[in-house]
Amino acid sequence: MRHLLNSIRKDAGYDLQSPQKIYRADKESNIKRWFWSICLFLVVLMWMPWTQNIQATGTITTLYQDQRPQQLNSIIPGRILKWWVKEGDFVKKGDTIVQLADVKDDYLDPQLMQRTNEQVDAKQQKMVFYQQKISATESQIIAMENARELKLNSLNNKMDQIRRKMLSDSAEIISAEVDYQVAVQQLARAKKMYADGIIALVEFEKRTQQFNKAFAVLTEKQQKFQNSRQDIVICSIEMNSTRQDAADKIYKARGEIASAQSEIASTSGDLSKNRNQLSNYEIRGSQRWLIAPQNGQLVKAKKSGINEMVKEGDMIAEIVPTTFNYAAELFISPMDLVLMNKGQRVTLIFDGFPAMVFSGWPAASYGIFVGEVAAVETNLSENGKFRVLVTQNSTERQWPSELKIGTGVQGFALLKNVSIWYELWRQINGFPPEYYKKASSSKPEIKKK
Repeated sequence: MRHLLNSIRKDAGYDLQSPQKIYRADKESNIKRWFWSICLFLVVLMWMPWTQNIQATGTITTLYQDQRPQQLNSIIPGRILKWWVKEGDFVKKGDTIVQLADVKDDYLDPQLMQRTNEQVDAKQQKMVFYQQKISATESQIIAMENARELKLNSLNNKMDQIRRKMLSDSAEIISAEVDYQVAVQQLARAKKMYADGIIALVEFEKRTQQFNKAFAVLTEKQQKFQNSRQDIVICSIEMNSTRQDAADKIYKARGEIASAQSEIASTSGDLSKNRNQLSNYEIRGSQRWLIAPQNGQLVKAKKSGINEMVKEGDMIAEIVPTTFNYAAELFISPMDLVLMNKGQRVTLIFDGFPAMVFSGWPAASYGIFVGEVAAVETNLSENGKFRVLVTQNSTERQWPSELKIGTGVQGFALLKNVSIWYELWRQINGFPPEYYKKASSSKPEIKKK
């Protein structure tokens, strides 16, 4: 081609500039050099080191449950009287958010607490009365026991007197029996003497009179002795009657004590019930004001109007805590779950914070943050992946304080360093990344006998 152009220029008598501008036939091509250079670069690149990693996405949450957004639910059914804050306001712990009013008939009485207190006081006074009754009945029992002892002592003295009288009567009977025997003998001799005509009839009648008198005296003494014996029986019966009457009265009084104690127990139960009601009324009264459980921002107000009815357990609003411990909530595929362990280092990228990331070369990345795995859940989530919580690493760069709950995050868990060609081969075949744990440097000690 070059010789052809030269011959054309010579035949024309002047130099042609257009062929020189259009054709590059007189110049050498560098395509071959570039091709082999690129091939050499790719070969070298394939042998460069690459850090294997597990990539996952998630959101920012908190490590502790009480630091996450919480629902503010109505504990009692009622109607809204007044909102003390508006949606978006920041509240402190103990601030009143909304005021409710009861709608149940059992709690509409404005003097409910006062009347319940009066019932409690009445039950307490009733218990005092029963205690006084028990004390009075115990005093009556003591008095009845003392009266019984006095009566028994008196009857014992009377019985002693009767016994002494019986001794005297028995002595008189013996004397009367002696006189009677003498009268019997005299009467027998008088009969014989009268029959023999030794004594007159008058003397015989006199001896008969003495016999009748001795017999009458003996009968009288015996009757008195029997009367004394009967008095002892009567006295014994009276003593037993006294004991029985006293026992009946004492048992009756003790029955009254037991009845009073039963009433005290029943009243005590009623008193506890009334106190329980009073405490419930007091607590229920405090539940009419929905209080902020912690510092935070009020969001998602479900109830908006005055006099709007709420049921027990209904969500009224939601509060987002202002202070919390950050944690990244990542979701790992089941194939990569076995590669995640507690304390493992994880590289993070937060939405809204610019970063330049080279997943295989973490040292060349910019704008990344570091965390460590705090927990790996073993329960499958609704999205078909496993949830992993990542917290800040105190020795690394601190996470931004501007992070909000729900901010998106991407995570890279760094594994083993391999060649790029091996990583490409693994990705094409769908094999899991290689993973290894540091072997424990400590060796088990061998105990010697």
